[in-house]
Amino acid sequence: MMKGDVRRNLRQVLDSLPSQVKLVAVSKYHPAESILEAYEEGQRAFGESHVQELQAKHKELPEDIEWHFIGHLQTNKVKYVVPYVAMIDAVDSMRLLREINRQAEKHDRVVKVLLELHIAEEETKYGLSLDECRSLLADGEWRLLQHVKICGLMMMASFVDDMSQVRQEMLLAADFFDEVKAKYFADDDGFCERSWGMSHDYPVACECRSTMVRVGTSIFGARVY
Repeated sequence: MMKGDVRRNLRQVLDSLPSQVKLVAVSKYHPAESILEAYEEGQRAFGESHVQELQAKHKELPEDIEWHFIGHLQTNKVKYVVPYVAMIDAVDSMRLLREINRQAEKHDRVVKVLLELHIAEEETKYGLSLDECRSLLADGEWRLLQHVKICGLMMMASFVDDMSQVRQEMLLAADFFDEVKAKYFADDDGFCERSWGMSHDYPVACECRSTMVRVGTSIFGARVY
């Protein structure tokens, strides 16, 4: 991409978002200079999904960047990102929650997380089924974790051209959010994030009560592998 393209693309995406929707700029596989260009335009939240890449960028880029780990995080890699990551966006097991809590305690910090739902029909996606998420919350062990803060739900809709299917999946997630909010987080203002929507479907996500979209290609162009 030409210099200035990232700034222009970022501004177009931001201008298209409702005021209540937060942008996480998905910067995985993109160079630090592209991230810096978005940073200089005012963007602070960036999403990465590979531990080593995130570590390298964290060292190289401004300290006030709000790093989101948006990929599938293995428990043995948690210790490498917990010291500085602002949010782990895709928690799909109690085991992972426990490990995040354990590592966060060592650094005397509370790490924000989102529970990942598997609603899309594609088998390749990670996440909890709705019943698995209900069981995890009903079990109540998460309440004992002093160094983890569950802030909401995340899901990835099916990667299809049929936006009616995408809308149906996102609305199912939104209704499920309302269900668990009422049952487990009614008095918790911090449980507020509904994270769905990516480059190809974020306008639909904004209509489906999303509060946080993850957009990469529309800002940074095709990934640089």
